[in-house]
Amino acid sequence: MSNSISRRAFTSLSAGFVLGSATALVGNEQASADPVKPPTGPVESPFERDYPPPEFKPSWKKQQINRLLVQDFVIYAHSDLAMTKKLLEREPALLNATMDWGHGDWETGLGGASHMGRRDIVGFLLERGARIDLFCAAMMGQLEAVRSLLTLQPKLIDAKGPHGFTLHFHAQVGGSEAEPVLAYLQSIKKVELKPNPFLKKSADAGNQKQK
Repeated sequence: MSNSISRRAFTSLSAGFVLGSATALVGNEQASADPVKPPTGPVESPFERDYPPPEFKPSWKKQQINRLLVQDFVIYAHSDLAMTKKLLEREPALLNATMDWGHGDWETGLGGASHMGRRDIVGFLLERGARIDLFCAAMMGQLEAVRSLLTLQPKLIDAKGPHGFTLHFHAQVGGSEAEPVLAYLQSIKKVELKPNPFLKKSADAGNQKQK
């Protein structure tokens, strides 16, 4: 049997190769011109149980708060008191809602306002019953509260708040009212204090409030 290929078969194969190459070239050019856009929203990591499921089965009788609404509230609570009030009036349950920005970077509206040094927003949220934490107490200059918690658990000196911001960072952004807390934290663990990018913003916000 001859292993030679017929002229017709060769022509068909050649045409197919050329067309295939042209199609691939056009596809590559389109891919370069229109790159795949990354997802604009959060993506939940894959998960499968490798352990027995808990015996308790949640009934889910109530709807969860919309994640976009939680996201917007936490963002506004960083710097916009008016919008924080507006969204909380619309949905009071946002008060302690927590946003996962990815890989367990959890943040509440109070947490955002705290590391921005926004005492006005923090004060509003606390008046409404927000759950104060160690980081908020440090920013607000609550020395006895910080001291008590660190006495209870000394390892909290290395605790990280939203986005990895430390206790020292929160005390620093608290300005003059939190200086005793910062001095106390430094007495336990001295760290290099770099310029705090949010300190001026919090001071400016305070000045605008006084006008």
